[in-house]
Amino acid sequence: MNQNEPTVNDSAEPKPSAVHDADGADATSSARQTLGFQTEVSQLLNLMIHSLYSNREIFLRELVSNASDACDRLRFEALGRPELLEGGEELQIRIDVDAQARTITISDNGIGLSRAEAIEHLGTIAHSGTREFFGKLTGDQARDAQLIGQFGVGFYSAFIVADRVTVISRRAGVPTGEAVRWESAGTGEFSVETVERVARGTDVILHLRTNDREEGGQGADAADAFDPEATSFDDLLTRWKLKSIVQRYSDHISLPIRMRKEEWNEDAKEMRATDEWEMVNQASALWTRPKSEIDDEQYRNFYQHLSHGGDTPLAWTHARVEGRTEYTQLLYLPRHAPFDLWDRNRRSGVRLYVRRVFIMDDAEQLLPVWLRFVRGVIDSSDLPLNVSREILQESRDVRMIREGSTRRILSLLEDLAENRPEDYATFWREFGAVVKEGVGEDFANRDRIVALLRFASTASSDDVPTTSLADYVARMKEGQDRIFYVTADTPAAARSSPHLEVFRKKGIEVLLLTDRVDEWLLSFLTEFDGKPLASVARGDLELGKLEDEAGKKAAEQVADEWRPLVEKIRNALGDEVSEVRVSYRLVDSAACLVSGEHEISAHLERMLRQAGQEAPARKPALEINPDHPLLARVRADEAHVDDWARLLLGQAMLAEGSELKDPAGFVRRMNLLLTGIDPAAAGNGEAAATARPVNDSVGDETGDGSAAAAGNEPVADDVMSSTKTAAPTGGAADGEAASGTRD
Repeated sequence: MNQNEPTVNDSAEPKPSAVHDADGADATSSARQTLGFQTEVSQLLNLMIHSLYSNREIFLRELVSNASDACDRLRFEALGRPELLEGGEELQIRIDVDAQARTITISDNGIGLSRAEAIEHLGTIAHSGTREFFGKLTGDQARDAQLIGQFGVGFYSAFIVADRVTVISRRAGVPTGEAVRWESAGTGEFSVETVERVARGTDVILHLRTNDREEGGQGADAADAFDPEATSFDDLLTRWKLKSIVQRYSDHISLPIRMRKEEWNEDAKEMRATDEWEMVNQASALWTRPKSEIDDEQYRNFYQHLSHGGDTPLAWTHARVEGRTEYTQLLYLPRHAPFDLWDRNRRSGVRLYVRRVFIMDDAEQLLPVWLRFVRGVIDSSDLPLNVSREILQESRDVRMIREGSTRRILSLLEDLAENRPEDYATFWREFGAVVKEGVGEDFANRDRIVALLRFASTASSDDVPTTSLADYVARMKEGQDRIFYVTADTPAAARSSPHLEVFRKKGIEVLLLTDRVDEWLLSFLTEFDGKPLASVARGDLELGKLEDEAGKKAAEQVADEWRPLVEKIRNALGDEVSEVRVSYRLVDSAACLVSGEHEISAHLERMLRQAGQEAPARKPALEINPDHPLLARVRADEAHVDDWARLLLGQAMLAEGSELKDPAGFVRRMNLLLTGIDPAAAGNGEAAATARPVNDSVGDETGDGSAAAAGNEPVADDVMSSTKTAAPTGGAADGEAASGTRD
């Protein structure tokens, strides 16, 4: 069995619960014991039985893969304990069929299972993997079937074709009288008992279902929805069918897979099985064979074996490296991201072999963390067979393998980007955010990684990240000396940022950075090709030679003209902003916030707070657009400049994606100003009963209660009259012009 199936080590995880115990024996007793499946396993079994019936061939792929893993683990453990080999017989996998009994038996002489391991591995699944597995289901049988092995639930695929599964196993080194028999019908429980078994290893016996439509076997209640061919299991009882499945999915497995040889029986006029076993796979490690002898289909099949899925890789590289260190590498780029891609502590997808002896399948030292999505095999000729994780961390050979493999993957990505841009776009969509980690973590390859980066851009109408920094530089306008970018939570938010308005007007391209890792990336990526990266939302706007002198002088004159109002807005906002100034970057918006040159961005501030971390103090500048109609209203109504200032500040905060400290106060102030109600009068309780009182400075309710006490009483005419007269719109009731002037 696959010793890599998920285990439940956390005390918070539920263990199988005892349903029935014939004589009260505990889990370590030799008596037959019936236990309940973990809830998630029951759900999984129901899925296998009723939803994935049309992808039934995967059961043999998964069980053969598990058997191969069990043999690899025995070989590894035997390096330190040779007695586990118990005579040194050849490690192998056998597949046998009994058409009369309707059984298929997959046997291996690998590491085997103890009673406790059978309960733990076959009765429970780690919660994290199970939750992610069910969350990834789409309802598409072909796609869902590809997920099975990736989440460590491959064993349960046996129930696609079997209505009962029996596992008989003895762990290597355990006495023959302490073997275990595990059995389940795929319902809510399983039984386990201690039995006698001479040979080490495992037999998985599948009791095939009857043909649902024809014989009313298990699952007949849904038979009308089944494809008759998909639910016919008789062909699986023929050796030629099983042999074809093995050669399709498991031909690359380095262990021999054997089946009984068949000969023609003249008397019975049919093929009969003999006692002679024949090998049905090539039984050679694929990566050790010359590339000229391997076709693309074999490479793809081997990838599916490594990934425990049916997906095809985007690309692969296969090479033998000779020199100071000798090793063979076969590395793949997946097409889709694994469910745990963002777990930086996840186990690596690269298996380590030493002279074709399996050592470990999570050798994280073989590739840097930012390449954790790569899958494959590395077979070293120089490392010792008893290599440990500590030796891997200190080994010069491992360091050279790591550096060489990283360069090989970078070459593969460069080739993909240059010659297969559509496939590279697929890769970047799935793994681009992880590759960005390499800019700050892999200094030796920094320049090559930077060249692989892709971003969305205002030069394109869609949000697909296809623009490289080299592309941007090639399209820069004459006189432009900076690479401009904006960060935001989504592409839509980035495109609608008020900070882009002047760039859009002048036709200057801006990169749209919307990955959460981008803020971290920018702390390491400060320039490219001698041109600094500049945020459009930070510091003073410097367009260099793109600005004309006449325009700059006109802007300075406007700033002088608006200085009195700017000072009033600055005094109204106090310490909430670092300064207020006339903007050169706004065209359509009334106001925006700009971080200081050395301050964090609003986007990073939000991310830190969302993560529960303390964000550094940030006091942005408020920029106002003197050409916007709203500023004309403010200028004409300077008596209420405090309220207009806070309205402008709130709008600017919303435009950059920040949260308002007092959303209700902002809405009340905006409504009062839009409807022409004097905020000061409303705050003193003199306004109409429908107007909520607001405080002049912060928009909180601080009235003396007179407005609330008024209820639905009629409002005095003089109050309404004064309200209308104070309206910035000039008063809709008496038809005055909307010039914002007052009597």
